[in-house]
Amino acid sequence: MKRIKRGWESLKKYPSAIVAIGMIAALLLISLWAALSLPLPYAIRLWRGSDAVWEETPKNAAPAWTNFFRSDKLPETIIARSEEVKPADMKVEAVSATITKSNYDLVFEYPYSVYPKEINVFIDSDHKSLKPQVALSWIMPDGRELPLFKNNVGQTHRYTIGSDNVLRRALGGVVPTMGLFFPVGAKMDGTSPPPIQKGKYTLRVETMAFEPGTTVGVRLIVYGQVHGLAGTDHLRRDLLVGLLWGTPIALMFGLVAACGTSVLSFIIAAIAAYKGRWVNAAIQRVTEVNLMLPTLPILIMIATFYSASIMSVLGIIIALGIFGAQILTNRAMFIQVKNAPYIEAARAYGASDRRIIFRYLIPRVAPTLIPGFVTLVPALVFTEASLAVLGLGDPSLPTWGKMLNDAYANGALYQGQYYWVVEPALMLIITGLAFSMLGYALDRILNPRLRGQ
Repeated sequence: MKRIKRGWESLKKYPSAIVAIGMIAALLLISLWAALSLPLPYAIRLWRGSDAVWEETPKNAAPAWTNFFRSDKLPETIIARSEEVKPADMKVEAVSATITKSNYDLVFEYPYSVYPKEINVFIDSDHKSLKPQVALSWIMPDGRELPLFKNNVGQTHRYTIGSDNVLRRALGGVVPTMGLFFPVGAKMDGTSPPPIQKGKYTLRVETMAFEPGTTVGVRLIVYGQVHGLAGTDHLRRDLLVGLLWGTPIALMFGLVAACGTSVLSFIIAAIAAYKGRWVNAAIQRVTEVNLMLPTLPILIMIATFYSASIMSVLGIIIALGIFGAQILTNRAMFIQVKNAPYIEAARAYGASDRRIIFRYLIPRVAPTLIPGFVTLVPALVFTEASLAVLGLGDPSLPTWGKMLNDAYANGALYQGQYYWVVEPALMLIITGLAFSMLGYALDRILNPRLRGQ
């Protein structure tokens, strides 16, 4: 406890270390929140786009908080469901013993000055053999009514209003997602659409069920241009899923790889320094050969031809990192310590080589391992992200590098979707900065050559 207290007192002398600890604590809290709120199997299923929840999110939508910096607010997604209609507002009529007719209105307010990107209607039916009939019509704030759709529907049906060519012709060739919001007498003037008619819009729904007990559910989704805290991508995925789970994956990868590389390299350096002779020479030769190997090209080759799973990449990084430049630095420190009087005393009373290495030699130099371990974490996090950016990361995991790869592949910057690139890049920068600042402070505290400077 006294050592920990002295170490904390030393750390407090470096404001950058306190800031770094706060940043790392925030990253750990984000990781914990991700694990509790989005279990990994569910997050992977969401990221693969197999969950129906993405039906209700817009494509390539900016974060909702960007509206705070706009005078002309971008629309948010509006959802109206038949389940939310009060029984008093729904008219149900029994036409015969088997046929039931119902009609109701899905009403929503549209206060925005920007046209929506998409409008979809999702229809769900639980009929057995006879398909129900659904008729939809659109009522504008000025009272005008336009027929949209009338047909028999299956158990699931999606009506995309923007792709309805019949409706487009009825609107004079105007795209339905715009024409349905035009004021009375408005027409396209060149490339500039007229101002939107703000107010209360209604989707009138009429259903005809031909079997007793058949229910028909209708969802109207007017997709916006902003969504959530992080926005969405081209697959309608909420980017917050990638940002949240990218944090524990990055920290796990960096910490495990740094721990495996540093500890094993430290132990091998101690054995080489203490044993000397052919053991030291063999380790030296292996290290020299390993230093000539290009790590990133080897990782790219393995990910391309063998496996791009994160565990494979992790194992290769640890294997290549053990005999890196760090082992030469550690070996030099151990050579200085192995001739210390207490090591000679241990030899004199018959201590085994194993006991001397692990009980006397390594603990003496171990504090110098900590700064190198901490500063190695961001380098390994960036290595994993680099592979993912190149399209060689684990495709099943939502990671920051995968987000950047998707943004590049879909031309996010060219389309003005800067948030898609800035958010994961900022998380990488914060992670690298936090561990680098902490490692620098620890090096000043634990390295005898820098202590007190």
